[in-house]
Amino acid sequence: MLHNIDVISSNMAAPVNSVCKTSADRLQVNCTSFQKKTRSKLISIPGTRPSVQNGQLLVSTGVTSLDYLLGGGLAVGTVLLIEEDRFDSYSRMILKYFLAEGVVCRHELFVATAQDNPDEILQELPAPILDDVAVPKPVEQPRLTGEPQDILDAMKIAWRYQNLPKVQSALASSSRFGHYYDVSKTMEVEIRQAAKCHRFYLPDHITPSSAAHRVESYSALLKSLQEVIHREGFDLATPMSKSRNILRVGLHSLGSALWGDDLCCHDKPRHSHALTTFLYGLRALLRSSLSVAVVTLPSHLIQDRALMGNITRLCDNAIALESFKGSERETNPLYKDYHGLLYVRQVPHLNCLARQLPDHKDLAFKLKRKQFTIERLHLPPDLSETVSRVSRGEPVGVASACGSSASGTKNLDF
Repeated sequence: MLHNIDVISSNMAAPVNSVCKTSADRLQVNCTSFQKKTRSKLISIPGTRPSVQNGQLLVSTGVTSLDYLLGGGLAVGTVLLIEEDRFDSYSRMILKYFLAEGVVCRHELFVATAQDNPDEILQELPAPILDDVAVPKPVEQPRLTGEPQDILDAMKIAWRYQNLPKVQSALASSSRFGHYYDVSKTMEVEIRQAAKCHRFYLPDHITPSSAAHRVESYSALLKSLQEVIHREGFDLATPMSKSRNILRVGLHSLGSALWGDDLCCHDKPRHSHALTTFLYGLRALLRSSLSVAVVTLPSHLIQDRALMGNITRLCDNAIALESFKGSERETNPLYKDYHGLLYVRQVPHLNCLARQLPDHKDLAFKLKRKQFTIERLHLPPDLSETVSRVSRGEPVGVASACGSSASGTKNLDF
């Protein structure tokens, strides 16, 4: 009986061991099926970085302060609209900064113009500045131990400004992105020729003739850009085995009469849909490619404000430049430290619900001896009667005469 029991127990134990073994194997298989969730690998392209806010791939515009206004840089797949100043001086300069940054980062370029040959713009690109020269650090003067404290206290500013915080005029982020350029020098030929550039010069593609020229100019431009994107592998449908790069698109003075457009010639243009249709196609083309575009537009010549609003909404970013050149503000002492004002018309909201608005709306730009910068606009304190009267448009002689008559009246009262 005991033998039979042992046999039965041994027979019963066999299935249990097999079941446990099978369960252990199954448990082991199930354990290995769980994997830790990791972030998707971002595309690594020289001259780019992911946005801290929404993870979008960013490139630098070449102007550090403008990158700060745009949320860290210009997002790949977007369009930046620049409303030109009246003489097209500073808007053209920002476009050259954008192209020069592409040359330094070894990005490919696509330059389209209707007036000047694209080679003329490329020859005017500013020269890059070395890193050790770009950001000079101010040297702090050591305090002398023999200086009495009362002398230091006497050098303080007026009492009403003592408790005000120090204002930071410069626009800059904590992390360095992009390069610095010297506008007083042009880029060396060897550096410029190392970058691959695609050119679109309108007179080489379209001959000015009748109303068809207005439509054909933009369609030819869009077709040429589309061919470059597909041929050079900037389309996102291209296999990832090929090394990827960024295409920087610079379109100069769209909407002007040189493009055959009548937006700047009439109050109610007959072909107002030509430019808006092009911007629709451009935006859709950039969304599906590793490309980014900067478009300049003479908005001061477009009299239809509703049409200008539609053009602005068709772009992701939009800024406007107002130069003091030729205006009353050029001689106004309140604006002596600046060359013009900058307005942020529109900022993008990519991969997020809310837009990242700039923390300061009063912005101005100035061209130093070597560099173009955008700063917060701070007017000097109105401490002089002459300055206040000049700012209101009154001549200086009137101010001095009023001051002398006031002093004479004061003496008579005494």
